[in-house]
Amino acid sequence: MSSRETTGGAAAIAPAAVLGRRRRRAWDRQTVAAWVLVLPFVLLFLAFTAGPVLGSLGMSFTDIRQRDLRTPFAVDGVGFGNYAKALSDETFRKAAFNTAYFVVVGVPLTLAVALAAAVLLDRGVQRFRSVFRVGYYLPVVTSIVAIAVIWRFVLAPDSGLVNSVLGWFGIDGPNWLASKTWAMPSLIAMAVWRNFGTAMLIFLAGLQGIPQTVEEAGQLDGAGSWQRFRYLILPLLRPTVLFTTVTTVIGYLQFFEEPLVMTDGGPLNSTLSVSMYTYNQFGFGNYGLATAMAYILFVVIAVVTFIQFRLLREK
Repeated sequence: MSSRETTGGAAAIAPAAVLGRRRRRAWDRQTVAAWVLVLPFVLLFLAFTAGPVLGSLGMSFTDIRQRDLRTPFAVDGVGFGNYAKALSDETFRKAAFNTAYFVVVGVPLTLAVALAAAVLLDRGVQRFRSVFRVGYYLPVVTSIVAIAVIWRFVLAPDSGLVNSVLGWFGIDGPNWLASKTWAMPSLIAMAVWRNFGTAMLIFLAGLQGIPQTVEEAGQLDGAGSWQRFRYLILPLLRPTVLFTTVTTVIGYLQFFEEPLVMTDGGPLNSTLSVSMYTYNQFGFGNYGLATAMAYILFVVIAVVTFIQFRLLREK
């Protein structure tokens, strides 16, 4: 090989090597810049999310109480004792039943009302549609404490609006929030009224994303309104139904403010929720037991969410 060929080959390789080094330096600078931008979030996440979560998980396996805060490392490990104590606690089981009741009844009602309102706004209401959207969604962005206080006045036994209206028809309304029979349905009614606006907007977006040709094809085949909705529209709304169901169930499994403000868990623990009972245990200083209850609720939420994804996912 001649010296000219050797020199030419080396000259061809040199620019490639230089270009590679430049690209690596540019990549390194971009990586450093990205980490600089991400670092504040990472530090905040570790300090205020990951750290407390891991710390609370460790607490759930100890007998730590309020008096142990000055010497947190002097506590004793109890293994799964707090979890066993929580599951054998009759009040905790009552709270779990109340929470399940709230979810099983409240979620279908919320989604049904939300879907009906979405269909009405998408098909039936032509004028002032934006006004109705804002009106239906307004309770969602209103403070839950303010709403609960107002509903307490609405459901008051003597001067409440509900019993006053029932009195016009000669019906003697009960003391809604002091009745073991009616206290939980009253909370469910308030929760449905407050929360269906979110699901309604999501359903409305899903309905507006379905091509008009789908319904036109059903009309040409002679399908009625209900048949088109049942066999054409609902299957296409499956991803929307999955999302709204999962988010609504997760929110309802954690319901807390409603019984805290309206009934304080009564009467006779008939509206006590798992979140509220866990909160009470923290207030009593039973930190180990309270964190164990919180993680039991977390596992239940994870399992229920997994089941929903399995049942409602697209096939």
